[in-house]
Amino acid sequence: MTVDVRLSDAARSDLIDIGTYIVRRESSARALRVVDAIEQHISGLSEFPSRGPYVREMLSMGINDFREIHSGPFRIIYRYSDNVVSVLLIADGRRDMRTLLVARLLED
Repeated sequence: MTVDVRLSDAARSDLIDIGTYIVRRESSARALRVVDAIEQHISGLSEFPSRGPYVREMLSMGINDFREIHSGPFRIIYRYSDNVVSVLLIADGRRDMRTLLVARLLED
C-alpha cells in the first residue's frame, strides 16, 4: 500500500532555496543532482512512511509527531498521519536545527 506524500509550501520553498544556493556556489548540474536525490528520498516515503526515526530535538521537548530522513547533509522532516506524509521542512542538518524546528513546526 502506498500513501500520499505532500510537500508543504515551506518545504517546497526550502527545496528551491537549496537548489539556488548550490547553483550559486557550485554548478547547476550539481544542484540538479542534489535536488533530484532529495526528491527521490521524499518519493520513497510513499512506500515506507514510518521508516524515519523521530526527530531527536523534538523528542527532547516531549514531542513525537515528527520523523526525519536524510539525503546527504539534508534533513527531511515530515509528519505521517491518516495515510498522508506531509513534508514540512528540508534543511541542512549543520544548521541550528532546534531553533529552526521550533520556528517552523511549533509557531504555525
